[in-house]
Amino acid sequence: MEDYNKIIESLGVKFIKARHVRMLQTITLKNFYDVENTLMILYDGEVFFGGERIEVGDLLFIPGGKHAHITYSSGEGVQPKVVTNEEFMTRRELYFDSLRDASQVGKIPHSFGLVAFDAKVFDSVNFFTSLDIPPFIIKNDSHLANLIVEVLQEDFGDKVGRGRIIKIKTEEIVIEVIRYILKHRLFVEQLVTNSTYFKDPRLIDIFGYIKNNIGGDLSNKVLANVANVSEDYVGQYFKMLTQINPQDYIEYQRMERAVTLLRTSKKSIRQIGAEVGYKDTAYFCRRFKMMFGIPAGKMRRRESLMNV
Repeated sequence: MEDYNKIIESLGVKFIKARHVRMLQTITLKNFYDVENTLMILYDGEVFFGGERIEVGDLLFIPGGKHAHITYSSGEGVQPKVVTNEEFMTRRELYFDSLRDASQVGKIPHSFGLVAFDAKVFDSVNFFTSLDIPPFIIKNDSHLANLIVEVLQEDFGDKVGRGRIIKIKTEEIVIEVIRYILKHRLFVEQLVTNSTYFKDPRLIDIFGYIKNNIGGDLSNKVLANVANVSEDYVGQYFKMLTQINPQDYIEYQRMERAVTLLRTSKKSIRQIGAEVGYKDTAYFCRRFKMMFGIPAGKMRRRESLMNV
């Protein structure tokens, strides 16, 4: 437990967005995917995940980087329309209506709330992604439910200190999710592995170097020099501690940075690809679509629609 206190102390938590959503159609969303963590609470209606019905008041946690199949129902007795992630990202307004009235949070038929956030250890490693855990349902947690309401109400308002309160509440959400995992002894093996590798200073050096040089040369030869191990061994060493090979980890970090740039800058796709380490724009675009299911340009359009 002390190990996890240290990890929590090193966590950098960043609020991404909060949404209060009314379901407009009954759909099955195939392969939902995003780089940030998402915590959703059902207020009214029906949502199914992995063949299990999410009850009103239950929460669904989707770690960043994990695919999920989810059915959202806007009414009884309607067969769901199967929607790909690309179609959903492009035409989101046909399926969901984002609400902004703080007084109506949790009171609208066929609605849910969500908070999305980053949680990075040493400001480098996505904590929940590093656990390699699947999405899961959180039941009977009124405290987490109330935290989502509080974040939504703050986000929809304009009170003094709004940003600071949202930051504090989002950090509390992250801690409560970790507490739920520990309390219910979920993903025990992943937790043990995770706790072990965060103690290795050479691995932390590699994580930090990747973060600070995401657009540069991150070959195994370079990583070996950072960790002071042989080039032949560095891939095995990294995978032994993290359960993923270093080049797969690097690609995820590059794509995550690309998503951030698409959401926060007006740089061209070519500029963004080059900034995250891809000299060939066409190759960057192919890899981006393979990972997220939608082209980079549509990811940018999706963000503009969500911010209307």
